[in-house]
Amino acid sequence: MNAPDRYERFVVPEGVAKVSYERDTKIINAASFTIEREDHTIGNILRMQLHRDENVLFAGYKLPHPLKYKIIIRIHTTSQSSPMQAYNQAINDLDKELDHLKNAFEAELSRQSVRQ
Repeated sequence: MNAPDRYERFVVPEGVAKVSYERDTKIINAASFTIEREDHTIGNILRMQLHRDENVLFAGYKLPHPLKYKIIIRIHTTSQSSPMQAYNQAINDLDKELDHLKNAFEAELSRQSVRQ
């Protein structure tokens, strides 16, 4: 079969950065982030979080090819922010949101186990 090994979908090869940044030379306050070994799950969550930021004018992602396990996220911001700041803020906000979800789940789980 021509398909790559399954582990290649998740394991970042040695010498390859998980996230790389490339500034757009044609548009001010625009950049692309390439995230290795991720797919639509992270791309869509991150895009939606970026849309919540009022300083983000555009946020979108694409998978260059179905057998290449990376996503490219494009961010265009206002002059009050930079794409790097918007990206970092979105990641931090998602981290806090997921921590809250985990804590709420664990609290409810312990509450349910006490009842039984």
